[in-house]
Amino acid sequence: MSNADTPTLPERVYKTVTPETGTRPDAEMDVIGWSMFLALLMLMLPLLPFLAIVYAVTKLLDFVTPQPPEQA
Repeated sequence: MSNADTPTLPERVYKTVTPETGTRPDAEMDVIGWSMFLALLMLMLPLLPFLAIVYAVTKLLDFVTPQPPEQA
C-alpha cells in the first residue's frame, strides 16, 4: 500500500472571500443581554404574587372538584 491509499481527514474549507478574523469577547451584546434580562425581571417581579395566587387557586379547585371515575 502506498500513502495515497490511506484515508486522511478532509480539510475544512470555507466558501468566503474575506479573511478569518478570529474570536473575541462581545461585551456590547453582553450588556444588551443583561439589560433585557433586568428589564424583564423588573416587569415580572411585581406580577409574581398574582401568578402565585392564580396557581394556588387553580390547584385548590382541582383538588376540591370531584373527578369522574376512570373506566378500564
